Amino acid sequence: MTFLHPARPARFPADAQRGANATPIAEVVRFRTVEGVSDQSLTDAARASAAAVAALPGFVSRRLIRDETGLWTDFVVWDSLQAAQDAAAQVMQMAEFGPFMAAIDVSSIEMSHQPIHLSIGG
Repeated sequence: MTFLHPARPARFPADAQRGANATPIAEVVRFRTVEGVSDQSLTDAARASAAAVAALPGFVSRRLIRDETGLWTDFVVWDSLQAAQDAAAQVMQMAEFGPFMAAIDVSSIEMSHQPIHLSIGG
């Protein structure tokens, strides 16, 4: 049986260490790739940046998904809005993130930070 529960800040390690009561944040980045970039190339570039992104303070999880029209969503969970905002600035300076950004049509990027109100499973 699966139980529904509200997102609990205590599940997010950086907040527990800070003693903060921050709300976990979903960073939702929607984009299209530049012409000629294959799904595999983009996935490989994301995988190459994974360790560096995961090492950033407040990182919880990341999912990269694509719909049938070719619109990608990079869904990253951070333990707080501050962690998400700090990370957004930091990744742009990381060499490991360069190939991923080079594959993206920057004119298509839409990014938002949204509080997580409910979490089911992992």
